[in-house]
Amino acid sequence: MSTPQHHKLTSDSLLRSYMLGLFPMADSAEAKELFWVDPDLRGVIPFDNFHVSRSLRKSLRKQHFAITFDRDFKGVMEACREKRPERPSSWINDEIIELYCELHERGHAHSIEARLDGQLVGGLYGVSLGAAFFGESMFSRVTDASKTALVYLVARLKAGGYTLLDTQFQTEHLRSFGAMEVPRGRYHTYLQEALETAADFYSLPVNTSPEAVLQLIDHKS
Repeated sequence: MSTPQHHKLTSDSLLRSYMLGLFPMADSAEAKELFWVDPDLRGVIPFDNFHVSRSLRKSLRKQHFAITFDRDFKGVMEACREKRPERPSSWINDEIIELYCELHERGHAHSIEARLDGQLVGGLYGVSLGAAFFGESMFSRVTDASKTALVYLVARLKAGGYTLLDTQFQTEHLRSFGAMEVPRGRYHTYLQEALETAADFYSLPVNTSPEAVLQLIDHKS
């Protein structure tokens, strides 16, 4: 379900919308207007259901990528809206980039970057409120780059006491990690509980080893 948004948003109104279970999108990167989305079925990744394949575990242990957090938030957003053969259009327009960069400056939005030989080759970004993290978009220019960023994100959220990882929609790619769909009503219950819980995005040291990250992933609460 979606609702057109004709007035320019502020970061405050954007945060209030997330607390109500809404998020904005644009029809294209060139679009001038946004619309609100409130899906009947919401994509989430339960932490205890998160799955890391054997091949990805092997890749993580080889430490192909240097993983950083909040080093280049805007760069990640710009990369996420790049047009690619598998994704010829984007829902991220200039207003969305401006709004989320403001949320980042206020400490409510974060990025995870994967670098190879110093170059940004993958990553993701999202919004943090209470113990809820709303994943927005991810990109990969090299095999396993965005997957590695997602693993490090989940480890960080688990370490920080988060209870909800919202993926908005379910895709085949996310399903392979354990994503599932929940009805809107149940999602709102999860969301309210998460908003009433404190969490810390920075509780996990930046230099945490891949082995320690996997141990966090595998630990069942």
